[in-house]
Amino acid sequence: MDWLSEPIRALDLAAEAAARARQAQLTKPPGALGELEALAIRLAAMQGVERPRLDTLWVTVFAADHGVAAEGVSAFPQAVTGEMVKNFARGGAAISVAARAIGAPMEVVNLGTVADIGAVPGVLHLPLGLGTANMTQEAAMSEAQCAQALAAGRQSAERARRTGAQLFIGGEMGIANTTAATALACALLNETPRLLAGPGTGLDAAGVAHKAAVIARALDRHRSALGKPYEALRCLGGFEIAALVGAYLACAKNGVAVLVDGFISTVAALAAERLCPGTANWFLYAHTSAEPGHVRILAALNAKPLLHLGMRLGEGSGAAVAVPLLRMACTLHNGMATFAEAGVSERDD
Repeated sequence: MDWLSEPIRALDLAAEAAARARQAQLTKPPGALGELEALAIRLAAMQGVERPRLDTLWVTVFAADHGVAAEGVSAFPQAVTGEMVKNFARGGAAISVAARAIGAPMEVVNLGTVADIGAVPGVLHLPLGLGTANMTQEAAMSEAQCAQALAAGRQSAERARRTGAQLFIGGEMGIANTTAATALACALLNETPRLLAGPGTGLDAAGVAHKAAVIARALDRHRSALGKPYEALRCLGGFEIAALVGAYLACAKNGVAVLVDGFISTVAALAAERLCPGTANWFLYAHTSAEPGHVRILAALNAKPLLHLGMRLGEGSGAAVAVPLLRMACTLHNGMATFAEAGVSERDD
């Protein structure tokens, strides 16, 4: 756990200034490309270059089961987690298709499913248990499990860095993980489950009310421990959520930009920022999820998502969909002519 105290990498302010100066010289009115200009400048600061690129990407999907599924908080059976791990590996899931479309390698990390799915080609098996414990009865993770899940995320980010990845996308899969993520968000934001709980995989109004009540029980059970972000994560989170936290922290410490996906990924991003303030300097946010609590979590991070498409799938799918927009921001920034190069008169001031 000593690595958590390592400093967050500082953004390159000189590269940021150079990129901003370039934007001011491109053949367009100032600000005419709106947020695309800001994105290119932000990526320049992250990459330490005047002209950022997104040629090399990395996608990791972390999967794990949750003990709180026993409380009937999901519309799908728990067996789906293991089945989806196989689907990821076979290339049939949305994120599998999207990763191929954007030319990103994708690794699948199984951190512990209830069903024994055996050795699946293309899946990295790092089992920490048969899913987490039921958080309404005990802490979701032991100290060792939480530390190992964080380390699994760190190791994934390290693999991404070694490939020269310019952008890290983390995805997740785990039946009942919106319940765990909502509970963690409630603890970090001091909000009530009634305000943050949503349908997840498709619960009706009665199902959402039941989910909120389950979360309230978990919060009451662990109330004395929730003042510290790490303890909130350990008591309420999941193996895959903690792995996302670890990956985000490692990316920020090593200077790799992160494109945060939807609701669950953003809760992990908030936990990472609370654990190590400054981590969020390395985050871009892909989209606003249809999960009702997402807007509150985004607001806590002062986040400006790129897309609003009503997506709520998870897996990293929304982040993958947003990649072409980021690439276009870089392409315009790098490829447009300056006024001097094009022989175009600049504005009169």
